[in-house]
Amino acid sequence: MSVALVNGRVLGPKGWREGGVAITDGYITAMLPAGDGGSRGTRRVDVGGRLILPGFVDAQVNGGGGILFNDEPNRAGIEAIGRAHAAFGTTAFLPTLISDSPEVIERACRAVDAAIAEGVPGVIGIHVEGPVLAESRAGIHDPSRLRGFDPRLLEILCRPRLGVTLLTVAPERVLPADLDRLRAAGVVLSAGHSAASASEVETALRHGLSGFTHLYNAMTPTTAREPGVVGAALADERSYCGLIVDGKHVDPRVLRLALRTKRSDRFMLVTDAMPAAGTTLRQFALQGRTITVEEDWCVDAGGRLAGTVLTMARAVRNAMRLLDLPLEQAVRMASEYPARFLGLAPAHGVLLPGSRADLVIADTAFESIETWIGGQRVA
Repeated sequence: MSVALVNGRVLGPKGWREGGVAITDGYITAMLPAGDGGSRGTRRVDVGGRLILPGFVDAQVNGGGGILFNDEPNRAGIEAIGRAHAAFGTTAFLPTLISDSPEVIERACRAVDAAIAEGVPGVIGIHVEGPVLAESRAGIHDPSRLRGFDPRLLEILCRPRLGVTLLTVAPERVLPADLDRLRAAGVVLSAGHSAASASEVETALRHGLSGFTHLYNAMTPTTAREPGVVGAALADERSYCGLIVDGKHVDPRVLRLALRTKRSDRFMLVTDAMPAAGTTLRQFALQGRTITVEEDWCVDAGGRLAGTVLTMARAVRNAMRLLDLPLEQAVRMASEYPARFLGLAPAHGVLLPGSRADLVIADTAFESIETWIGGQRVA
């Protein structure tokens, strides 16, 4: 089936242009100039001058729609989480498993493979956050579930998968040989929940580490004589940094400073979303603890941060409002840059002929949103 989205303002690889896009069989076939309604026999959709944007790619989605992935590592859970976030522009996401047992990790990986095979909209792989993390930087992760690598855990993580496997580890707890094995198996490696020194991070970067999970949070800060994880992340030009922009996880002034230190295309927005995202829930359970929603973020009974209720549309708005970013940069941080980090560009994260027709139609305030995945409107 062919569709032409027309009369829009399109964000393409080289910037804004007036016009639209032509879609056939789930892929973009042409960028249409202003006034072009597409070929004969094509269904024409007039977007009324709204923005046509690449779909948002979220690398860290713990839950949404009332579902925590750890509690429901199955197709139904993945589908419900994806549906909740699709309503706010997310067209590709990694269901994210907080530190858990090897049995749960294996079940979650198999569930994601099945969801991809069965065509569940939006799911592109899995993010396994832990359990090889530093207890001193565990944050909301249950310390009793943290562990080092063993042959079984490595074997589970290194198995061939249908989608992306993103793994967050504390570099100081991983041998370079294990990083080499994981990277050779195609696993994307990110540092997080870490008490590492800058030197330990730099060693990991030489052995395949390519990202940093929620920069600043749950990692060693920069001091006068020890750059820590944060300093190593900002000093490395190649690696990507995930940013939680909710006004609480990191002070916006600190994020603005970070954005001045390295290439802008190495920063990406993540939601770190919890089950309450996309709902009116004010409380939910996380591995036996009661978590309460406060504005865009969540806390446990002791006030410890426990993820967010952000959506990607909200994260983009926050990036413009709190970080003074132009619309184009904020959108690319939610689409093109995370797609590159995950090795999914140019199929995802950009609008150009040959890419998947995953896109967002929105007004400039992101209050009115349509989400299209594979050329089909899903929200």
